[in-house]
Amino acid sequence: MNNGIWVVNDHGRAVDKWRDIFAIPRSYLAMNHPTTRIQILVVEDEAVLALDLAELLESEGYTVVGTAASGPQALALFQQHHVDLLLCDIRLQGPWDGIETARRLAAERPVPLVYLTAMADRATLTRALPTAPAAYLAKPVNVAGLRAAIEVALAGRKPEVDPTPPAPGRPAEANSRESILRLGEHIFLKHNYQFVRLALADIVLLEADNTVTTLVTTGPRYSLRMSLTAALERLGYPSLVRVHRSFAVNLTHVSAFSETEATLHDQAVPLGRQYKADFLRQFQLE
Repeated sequence: MNNGIWVVNDHGRAVDKWRDIFAIPRSYLAMNHPTTRIQILVVEDEAVLALDLAELLESEGYTVVGTAASGPQALALFQQHHVDLLLCDIRLQGPWDGIETARRLAAERPVPLVYLTAMADRATLTRALPTAPAAYLAKPVNVAGLRAAIEVALAGRKPEVDPTPPAPGRPAEANSRESILRLGEHIFLKHNYQFVRLALADIVLLEADNTVTTLVTTGPRYSLRMSLTAALERLGYPSLVRVHRSFAVNLTHVSAFSETEATLHDQAVPLGRQYKADFLRQFQLE
């Protein structure tokens, strides 16, 4: 008795789908199924390929929470389900390609990302780098490559840790408190061995990368060795509102916003789900 999935090949012979097509013994598949059901969202606009991927993932012991053919559909599924890993084609039809889709989903919450791509040109890969993919999986997909990409992506999951603990006897951020001096509606930032004056109103946004926060202004950019939370506390400027774990914006520079992002000086900044309500409250009439 065969407990596999049977299909009929072009010659009318019944074959075990995963063993015969991929030449992998069923016993090997059984031994290598994950012991816990990892939940995966597949973003692929080719319906046949999306179905094949979903079946292959399920046969490998993963749970497919859904398949999306476009970025907005992926975002809706991502908001409705717990997702452990995102498997996303780079080239998608619709308003967002795969890279933009991955960026918007990461604004909701970060999950390991594996790109599916038939596009291996340097420009595409360079553009994809800021979304921090764990792996690239070339089409056509095979079971060994898919399994390896997923295992690498899941192995990389770990909480962010500050690699530079505060000096003994000093509170966190103490080393950075002398970096910002406040004078009315202006601040002085230490830059190139001197303090430079900056109007708070000229700050467009703050962008954080772990323990370094960049002040994007209407002029130069300045880097502060402190977290985004500490920078906002030190600046103490009510118009600066946090909209994402990595971004805060100056409301006076917001030219437009949607459900998923705000635009400031032609730069799009993601709106994180947990910060969106506070951001929208700033626009309510008294």
